Amino acid sequence: MLKIVGLVGSNADRSYNRLLLQAIKRRFKAKFRFEILEIKDVPMFNQSDDQSDSAVIQHLNERIENADGVIIATPEHNHTLPPALKSTLEWLSYKLHPFESKSVMVMGASYYNQGTSRSQLHLRQVLEAPGVGAHVFPGQEFLLGKVKEAFNEDDHLIDQRTIDYLELCLDKFVRFVKVNKAFEQKGPLPSEDLWATDSIESTIEGVDKSDPEWVEKAAELVGAAEGSDYVKLDRGILTVDQLNIFLRSMPMELTYADDNNQFLYYNRVRMGDDMLASRYEHQVGFSLAECHPESARKGAEYVIQQLRSGQTDVLRIPITHHGPDKYVVHNYQAMYYENGDYAGINEYILDFKPIVDFYLQKTGQSLVGVGDTSSGASDAGTDADSGASESGGGQVPATAEGAQPATDADSGASDTTSNTWDAAASDIDTQAAVDTSSGASEG
Repeated sequence: MLKIVGLVGSNADRSYNRLLLQAIKRRFKAKFRFEILEIKDVPMFNQSDDQSDSAVIQHLNERIENADGVIIATPEHNHTLPPALKSTLEWLSYKLHPFESKSVMVMGASYYNQGTSRSQLHLRQVLEAPGVGAHVFPGQEFLLGKVKEAFNEDDHLIDQRTIDYLELCLDKFVRFVKVNKAFEQKGPLPSEDLWATDSIESTIEGVDKSDPEWVEKAAELVGAAEGSDYVKLDRGILTVDQLNIFLRSMPMELTYADDNNQFLYYNRVRMGDDMLASRYEHQVGFSLAECHPESARKGAEYVIQQLRSGQTDVLRIPITHHGPDKYVVHNYQAMYYENGDYAGINEYILDFKPIVDFYLQKTGQSLVGVGDTSSGASDAGTDADSGASESGGGQVPATAEGAQPATDADSGASDTTSNTWDAAASDIDTQAAVDTSSGASEG
């Protein structure tokens, strides 16, 4: 998911532009991760008293630099942008340049009918000036006029047409950000340490990652909760036993690998080779390099690079060797810490066919392949299950250079090092995977 920051263009305690950004954060949180930044404590720009290294300027610089895009909500003061916002942009284009090549959307709220049209025009000119160098989202101005009537007592937007237009603008900005990210990608992504030789804050030190009893030894070392011990989650309290029951009941196979590329967990829905992607108890704790044969590591590294870099939030790879009675998809979903940093991979593997069959049965519909004019359910089912490549959707990408086919990586029961989320990782045509998963080509 994209990381977007919203910059409140006012230093007032009560700001309708702040309310506008807060409304975006509440209503559209499924579209992107959104953080609101304030300029209330930013000092007036004065190059004779350089404040570039101050905490408030450095905080803004870091958050904007690490974001995929920025939304600035500006008031209008005397037909132009407020001095506080202009001063902030001066600091962020003097010695620091976080807006350089950054996708920026301009919007604003005002007491009057014209919204903030004149201040938005001036703000666009500032953002495109040398030293700032932002990529300003063209057109689709969002001008919220008569703001005293626009929000209810709970500070929520009232008018549905306004909300719908705001959503349209945001959807187009998301596509704009993705296109710019694709153009700005320079050279190859950094290589991945699949051996997990480094440590992160959550790494359990003192236990060899390749130890087949890693779970037991690591749990004893840190005094891990177990059995009837309660665990407080972000929205609930469960015992460890309840957590295990809950996760094993999931209608999919789940695997957790942290941002240090260490395999930490899988929900043991079945034993070893009976799973859609074989998992073995002794492998938990392994580095991802140990979980893959050498031939599959290039594909695994590619998956991690795409997710860690933010090129995409999920990669989906269909695996066809399970036969016509299944349609199995490996999904690699990026996870994020509260501050928006990459936290690792949630791989979930799901057989979609029972879900599709249920939907077709309940709706009385059938699947028809391209060029298939028949309405027979059996024909449609055959097309959907065994000939996905004929319609262009769900096609298994070509094998990556130097990688073994998915069947080699995923089906060999005797090869105990080839079972952790390897089927798709070793079976990726890199460009096809990005285009079909990230939507970067939409713009």
